[in-house]
Amino acid sequence: MNAKASTTAQKLLNLYRQEHVIFGGWAAVNQVFIDEATPEIMRELRELPTGKNLVKHIENLRSGKTKMDSIERELLPYGGMMSETIATVPLTSDEWAELESGINSFATDQEGLDRIQQLNVIKKFGDQWIVAIRAALSARPDLLEKWSIVTKTYRAYYLWKVASDMLNQPLSERARAQLQADMPEYETYLPMFGDAGTELLEKLRSFITTMKPIDTDNAPDAPTSI
Repeated sequence: MNAKASTTAQKLLNLYRQEHVIFGGWAAVNQVFIDEATPEIMRELRELPTGKNLVKHIENLRSGKTKMDSIERELLPYGGMMSETIATVPLTSDEWAELESGINSFATDQEGLDRIQQLNVIKKFGDQWIVAIRAALSARPDLLEKWSIVTKTYRAYYLWKVASDMLNQPLSERARAQLQADMPEYETYLPMFGDAGTELLEKLRSFITTMKPIDTDNAPDAPTSI
């Protein structure tokens, strides 16, 4: 097994599973699939859970059967549940007003995230609020662009917490491989926190090498704003 190919295959599979929270959706992740899925990586994907579906999807993209901004219905991750369950739920005029006000007043900090998640229109969708609102805003590109700031902020704070928790425990070989696969996402979001994010990112890189808990006594919480 080629370790680099295995790591890249896991990264592509993560993108496939997380498309619903990535700004740009299928148009963004499909280009990554086309660029990075070498024959060796395709072989690795076939050995991973749901990897065969991604292999078929990549083959469809390369043959032209599937357009670069879409995916065949039967190949949707999670059986299509992430996209189907939210598309049929309309927003009322009051919900639209609440949503637009919340997006326009959003601040890129933890308090801003807390406030927007307390909106009734957000709580309506439970854990699927990010993908649900993105789908609802498909006809409002002016708000959709602003919504991407909300999703990026949410993802940054989420990854900060995951990284901080990870550094406090021994790293298994499987978790190490997962961390390596996820590093591009950490490298994208953690620098949003400035020097504190860069420092945390360096600790993650060191963690991969040592596989031992990092001394994080009195480690600071995530910065109050991005």
